[in-house]
Amino acid sequence: MSSGIFSIIGSALSAQDMRMGAISSNLANASSVAAPGEQPYRAHELVFQAQPVVGSDGNGGSASLGNADLGVRVVANVQSNAPPVMKYDPGNPYANASGYVMSSNVSPVEEMVNMIDSSSSYSASVAMLQQTSRIDQQMINSFQVA
Repeated sequence: MSSGIFSIIGSALSAQDMRMGAISSNLANASSVAAPGEQPYRAHELVFQAQPVVGSDGNGGSASLGNADLGVRVVANVQSNAPPVMKYDPGNPYANASGYVMSSNVSPVEEMVNMIDSSSSYSASVAMLQQTSRIDQQMINSFQVA
């Protein structure tokens, strides 16, 4: 039974790791600007989907329940459709004829909220992993003969 939970937790940790990578890339490019005629950096957003994981019966299901254990996987990395930010900066070499510079559509505040959410999800998965390991160890200890 616990191999299924370890697979589920592992899939969650992997997905949150990928999400943190996307958030980091977004934050690193938040203040980037584009030359006239070019497109600026667009925020990346990951799309998660439930997916069966290999359970204790070896076929993606749980032997004890007869149902498929569901983990999570990243199915897409899409660019945000939010419009780019136009900043008035006529002295900038990338300014257009009207004096506006087109910059990334990344919202640093939104990305920080996403980072906190992802970090909390990752921490919760680690806590679940630790608790599951403790329970497994207690079960093993209960069967040992003194």
